[in-house]
Amino acid sequence: MQNSQENAPSPINLSSGIAESKSGEFWSFGDLAVRRIGFGAKRLAGAGGADMQDRAVALLRRVVELGVNHIDTAAFYPSHGQAGQTRFESLGWANEVIRRALAPYREDLLIATKVGPTKHGLARPDELRELVEEDLRTLGVDSLDLVYLRQLGLDSIAEHFGALAELQAKGMIRHLGVSNVRVAHLHEAREIAPVVAVQNRYSVGFGRVNDEILELCGELGIAFVPFFAVTAESREAGGVAGSDAVQEIADRRGSTVAQVRLAWTLSRGDHVLAIPGTSSPHHLEENLRAADLTLSPEDLAVLDSVVD
Repeated sequence: MQNSQENAPSPINLSSGIAESKSGEFWSFGDLAVRRIGFGAKRLAGAGGADMQDRAVALLRRVVELGVNHIDTAAFYPSHGQAGQTRFESLGWANEVIRRALAPYREDLLIATKVGPTKHGLARPDELRELVEEDLRTLGVDSLDLVYLRQLGLDSIAEHFGALAELQAKGMIRHLGVSNVRVAHLHEAREIAPVVAVQNRYSVGFGRVNDEILELCGELGIAFVPFFAVTAESREAGGVAGSDAVQEIADRRGSTVAQVRLAWTLSRGDHVLAIPGTSSPHHLEENLRAADLTLSPEDLAVLDSVVD
């Protein structure tokens, strides 16, 4: 997916009820400008069923029809089991469905993926090449646009990130990011290779421990791409997190709770993106309308005060 800003997506069609593009709606990853509201692939399965993948294909095609040009995917996702233990669950068909739905890919489309998690836990540095090669195969590309190292429990990510930097030097990866990291990890990674994005938990009243790294990313010109922006403390369980403060603002503004949460996320800085996932075309369009919701200073003050 060789890209240029000249190939940035056209404004979202007003006939869909979604607003035209506006100032501050885009963020640049190198030579590609992406909309700040993208799409996360984790929820593609929805309630399952025999036609699950066909529905996912149709939804992905609707995603790009609406002008979204940033899709976030992974072969494995972390989930929280009993006693707070983290395990990794496969959504192994997601990349193949993305390929089925969207290949040959538009030049303006950025597909980000994550490596590190496997069904056996966190991969060793020498196992990362195999994971990258698998993503290349399933997505059907010669080079991955953006690869995050999704770490878990490492004091140092230098060896893992260094392995990905070597693959970048070989042309297998265009841009590198880090996920589930602390400030020290980010500094460590930047000493090895450029980091274009950080992906950590963050939402109204959840993950605010990441305020510091979010602000640092803004200072460094690095994208901050939060997960759990809508689900918050319910995490992988999905759904929209409840909050009296968020609900009151949503009711008063005639918006959904998810839209308020996404609008607050985008308000944290021009470098902050969002990747809400869904299996519903209706919820997809609702989520995109969050880009047109401007919260008042009073709204923001209320939401900023909701902390975990």
